[in-house]
Amino acid sequence: MPERNDSKADLFTAAPLPVAILDDQQRLACLRLIRSENVGSVTFRELINRFGGAREALEALPELSRRGGRTIRICDAGTALRELEAAEKAGARPIFTIEPGYPRHLAVLDQPPPLIYAKGQTALLQGPAVAIVGPRQASAAGRKLARIFATALGQAGLVIVSGLARGIDGVAHETALSTGTVAVVAGGIDVIYPPEHANLHRQISEHGCIISEMPCGFIPRATDFPRRNRIISGMSLGVLVVEAARRSGTLHTARRAAEQGREVFAIPGHPLDPRAEGTNSLLKDGATLVTQPEDIISALQPLTAQGQRFFREPPEPDLEEPASPVETPLEIADTDRDRVLSALGPHPIELDEIARSTGLGVRAVRAVLIELDLAGRIERHDSGLVSRIAD
Repeated sequence: MPERNDSKADLFTAAPLPVAILDDQQRLACLRLIRSENVGSVTFRELINRFGGAREALEALPELSRRGGRTIRICDAGTALRELEAAEKAGARPIFTIEPGYPRHLAVLDQPPPLIYAKGQTALLQGPAVAIVGPRQASAAGRKLARIFATALGQAGLVIVSGLARGIDGVAHETALSTGTVAVVAGGIDVIYPPEHANLHRQISEHGCIISEMPCGFIPRATDFPRRNRIISGMSLGVLVVEAARRSGTLHTARRAAEQGREVFAIPGHPLDPRAEGTNSLLKDGATLVTQPEDIISALQPLTAQGQRFFREPPEPDLEEPASPVETPLEIADTDRDRVLSALGPHPIELDEIARSTGLGVRAVRAVLIELDLAGRIERHDSGLVSRIAD
């Protein structure tokens, strides 16, 4: 397990986004921006901060990408509108990072999904949460432990987050239906997977909340489940691993949690049980050993400062405050782009290091990185790191 990121300041390295209530046209512009070629979560945030809105950013995209070395494909309004209409038909609500209601713990990640679709009780996305994860082929003891922990943590006011998979995920969701549960799915919100969870999917959409970063109708592929896992851990204050084989998606979620600065909890298992190899390995690597729900409640209490019960309604954002001022455009010379490209290599480095190496200001480096990112010439990593993609 990677070393846990204990610096809470590291979770806020990115420039904050303005928060505003969007109308239909602004929402459409945001989706077009997100679905345009090479606009990832960091670039979306940087563009909004730089131009003050999605419509203004869309107008600037062709020139910005051209400066970076390549003209990109921009999502047309018709395609974006059809995606929003499909979501509405499925009963799902789009929530962008710049809107109130976006999951507050997810929002502080370096690279939060710029858009999620949510169906159900969206107030649950603001409550303090714990993820409960484990294998699809869980033991009877593992299932019992998942029920015990989900019951007690839910009664303490924690929202239970999991991935709606077979095994431990399903047990955790079923147990927490009455106290609050969020299912993060790898496909579209309207895609039932696995098929035997059709009834549970319906129950969560009515009494809990289902979220996805994918458009409705999207069929998940194997590569989409690790992407889903980063949302499960990112939404949560901590991740409880009930059982895990030595090589499993469950351990991937634990690793992402550690990288995101979340607490990782593990229940020890018998040394001869292959389903305990992963959890016992996590414990050796520094995860917190837990044997009862009170261990997790006690560990998370300092992170909430909310007394005996965790859940409370989040404060409403002050929408009367003016949005972040639009930045004054910078004149970026071709030589500046060349200096930034020369400073970059295959090994990820920090933005501050790029600035020191090139002699450019941080703001100028950010502007160049937007252009290079849109042109597909760099890769963004967690913790604000950047690397160059081989030409």
